Parts: sequence; structure tokens; C-alpha cells
Amino acid sequence: MAAADEAELIQQARQGNHGAYRVLVERHMRKAYNLAFSFVNDHAGAEDITQDAFVRAFRALPSFREEAGFGTWLYRIVTNLSLNTLKQRRALSDREVAMESIPSPHDGTEESARRGEIQAHVERALHELPTLQRAVVILRHFDGLSTRQVSEILGCSEGTVKTHLFRGLKKLREKLAYLKTE
Repeated sequence: MAAADEAELIQQARQGNHGAYRVLVERHMRKAYNLAFSFVNDHAGAEDITQDAFVRAFRALPSFREEAGFGTWLYRIVTNLSLNTLKQRRALSDREVAMESIPSPHDGTEESARRGEIQAHVERALHELPTLQRAVVILRHFDGLSTRQVSEILGCSEGTVKTHLFRGLKKLREKLAYLKTE
């Protein structure tokens, strides 16, 4: 999407054009939902977070400074809401949030079943990481954002992002090392 096109949509949305905002929502909905889901691992929770993020973004649109792209700004809102949701869940329970397996499409082949099994192991290991490490790994590797974008979203330095990325990936490798022997 061209930055000029997005800037025009933002300007129109600021002026009350709900259709323009709807286009922004449609362009960013899937990625925002996937980001929320990667944190909370719960479809209903991810839907709630995504909806709340778009409502908050709409209300805050007049104060959006456009220093970063709309997507980066929105993903920071999604990340913050996701982290708040995780904190609330932990406050309600002394144990970690239960990990749901993500059902993978099964085409009947052994390879497809194996991919689904590996995906479940990766998801489980990812959710065992400390929150900030998990956030950095998800944003950087699964969502493909740059180190700078991740630092903007999480509100920390690029050095901090690199440190948490290194530590998170190292822990994932250790947690998933047993898959190499299977």
C-alpha cells in the first residue's frame, strides 16, 4: 500500500469519513488479529483485542502524528492491549495461561500431520517465553517487522529488542531441540 494512499485515507477518516477508516481497518485487520492471537492464543480474546484496538485507534486518530506508519501505530496498540490482557489473566490465576493447540489444516497426509504437530510444539514453546521475549520474537520473526519497528511498537530501544530477540530465540532453540532427534 502506498504511503500517500494511506495518508489520504487517514486524512479522510479524521474528517469523519467512516468509509475511509473502514478501508484502513480492512487493510490491517488480519495482521492485527494474528498479532493479538499470537499473544493470547485465544480466538475470542484476539477478536476482542483487535476490535478494541481499532476503536481506540479511531478515537485517537486526531492525535496520530504520522511519525510512524498507521500499521506500526496500530500494532503498538494491539501489542499493549495484548500484554494488558495477559497481565489480567495472570492476576486472576496463579498458573500460566493454558495453551490451546492451533488446529492445523489436515489434508490426510503424514507430512501435513507432522507439520501440524511441529506447529503445536513451536506455539507451546513460544508461550513459555517471558512476555517481552515472546513479543519481540513474534513481531520480528513471525510478523516480519524490522528491529526499528519493533522498538517503536514496544517503546524500547533497538538494543533492547536485539537482546530480547537473541535470548528468546536461544530459549526457543533449547526448548525445541528435542524435535531434531524425532
